[in-house]
Amino acid sequence: MPKVSLVGAGPGAADLLTVRAARTIAAADVLLADALVADEVLALGRPGVRIVRVGKRGGMRSTPQDFIHRAMARYARRGLKVVRVKGGDPFVFGRGGEEQAYLEALGMEVEVVPGLTAGLTAAAAVGIPVTHRAYTHGVTLVSGTAGDGCSEPDWAALAKGGTTLVIYMGLSRVLNISARLIAAGLPPDTPAAAIASGTLPGQRHLKTTLAELPARVQAEGLASPAIIVVGAVAALALPETRALVDAQPGPGAALRVLAA
Repeated sequence: MPKVSLVGAGPGAADLLTVRAARTIAAADVLLADALVADEVLALGRPGVRIVRVGKRGGMRSTPQDFIHRAMARYARRGLKVVRVKGGDPFVFGRGGEEQAYLEALGMEVEVVPGLTAGLTAAAAVGIPVTHRAYTHGVTLVSGTAGDGCSEPDWAALAKGGTTLVIYMGLSRVLNISARLIAAGLPPDTPAAAIASGTLPGQRHLKTTLAELPARVQAEGLASPAIIVVGAVAALALPETRALVDAQPGPGAALRVLAA
């Protein structure tokens, strides 16, 4: 039976891959990789592995999802070991569920290899515990995008939920998100943070309030990929920094934090 593996590559740094993910990538004949998957991750493939970039980035030219579906099926039918490599976790804003359904409808076997999702790891990398008994009873992961088949999140309900909000793909809409949450009842001085390129050499973050977040993001020039954290725990973020991760991944990779 043809088989495809959906592998989560984690938030960026190659040494944050799971052991199972690394082994699956190393055994592949074909790697279909998202745009945010680092070259160091793909370098784990065996010599001669075919690497097909099928990236999607907001505001940029992206590979159609239908093309990705058909490519996975085509290579698998040839008897090749096909690995679809996704940033973060395949089932957290990664369209893994869509790909699984497509392949299973064709009678193919699908293996899912979970990965660390950026919404949790990027926050942790700057000292934010998304759950904390003294501050919040839970965390909500939400996409900040609208369009392309995604409806606008119910910001009013999210504001009333009382959980930490971790917002993916929301940097370009941060002004709207901030305004909607405040209009729904979140105090303007609610702690907020934004983390760009979490766990990667160019990692940067800022911490501020919900009301000031849009202006701070613009002033600091933060760019995607990034996550936004809104809630009391955001105040626990480290002092604003430029954090550099050793260029060579591996067990010895170190996080060096420099004051901005």
